[in-house]
Amino acid sequence: MARVLLLIPSRTYRTHDFMEAARALSIDVVVASPHRPALAPLMDGRHLRLDFEKIDASLDSIVSFASEHPLDAVVAVDDGGTHLASAAGEALGLPHNPVAAVEVASNKALARAAFRRAGLRTPAFQVVSIDTDPMTLASQPSYPCVVKPLDLSGSQGVIRVDDEASLPAVFERAAAIVRSCTGDARSHLLIEDFIPGREVAVEGLLRGGRLEVLAIFDKPDPLDGPFFEETIYVTPSRLEGELQRSIEQTTASATAALGLVEGPIHAELRLSDSEMTVLEVAPRSIGGLCARTLRFGAGTSLEELILRHAAGLRMPEHQLEAGAAGVMMLPIRKAGILEAVNGREAARRVPEIEDLVLTIAPGERLVPLPEGDRYLGFLFARGREPSTVEAALRDAYSRLSVVIDD
Repeated sequence: MARVLLLIPSRTYRTHDFMEAARALSIDVVVASPHRPALAPLMDGRHLRLDFEKIDASLDSIVSFASEHPLDAVVAVDDGGTHLASAAGEALGLPHNPVAAVEVASNKALARAAFRRAGLRTPAFQVVSIDTDPMTLASQPSYPCVVKPLDLSGSQGVIRVDDEASLPAVFERAAAIVRSCTGDARSHLLIEDFIPGREVAVEGLLRGGRLEVLAIFDKPDPLDGPFFEETIYVTPSRLEGELQRSIEQTTASATAALGLVEGPIHAELRLSDSEMTVLEVAPRSIGGLCARTLRFGAGTSLEELILRHAAGLRMPEHQLEAGAAGVMMLPIRKAGILEAVNGREAARRVPEIEDLVLTIAPGERLVPLPEGDRYLGFLFARGREPSTVEAALRDAYSRLSVVIDD
């Protein structure tokens, strides 16, 4: 039986789906997390408590564990564990991404520089200390521009600036968000050109340095700011075939530019006229619960493919299932205490709606972007055509009423 160490951060939506995938594959799972998880009593000693940001100490614990309980793979469930997963793979002689490649991919400035060296289009940018007076920047940005942290995800701290007069307030707001976090890259901000256009997401799997594109998602809602809250993802893409092939080729080139070679990747690109701009290639799979839109072959989940590849198990035929699927990440529009989400049954009755999952419970505080890093929940739809899936998601969302106590 294959044994896999899952690196599960303290805040992730994906624990259940990875555990279900492991169960379906009869994989022996060891869980590593910063805190004792609710399932720890059921793990029969197969739990490591690790601080993912203290790489050396955590690596020692993993190597010590593996000396008595050999591991076939170390898999990061979300962003927080990618550095440790690559270091553990290297130490244990398992297939892994190079540590340096993960470090570059996880830092937006380093990634931008790598893309540029590879001849890929990427926004012009500068890196600025959060303690800088934005009016004294040596190189004034062109407008509109975007201010963002170097390594946060989910659009947290990302804000558009339209003119010089707006820059100081936006800069200080983004700097305050960075100061509230911890991490080596969290003392600087990236200021980059705003790139207009449609945005797409690419889900892929690297196998020995070769990228296999699993899905291209359209993002039909414009992402023009001032904040960049993602809402609807729909696959398969409705873009014409030649453009999709160009997206795949560009994503493969961007992945190679970073030096990534093994495991899942999630990429974001912008399409403007005839030009294609690489925004991000992350060495992990799609976030939140969005992976539930993807089914391969005879109902195989994305998590099953990731675990099969990591553990060296046989990979079945895994073409994306016929038809269309989509997800809507339910946005948080207003700060306050969540009282209720009404209209859920009406939303579930919309044709093609498959599920509605709320991930914030009544009584919890809601924090919208750019300070927030969570969604209210996820709506899922499945149907014959991308257009009807998108319409179903919008219809179902219109039937929800979120009650918030100020």
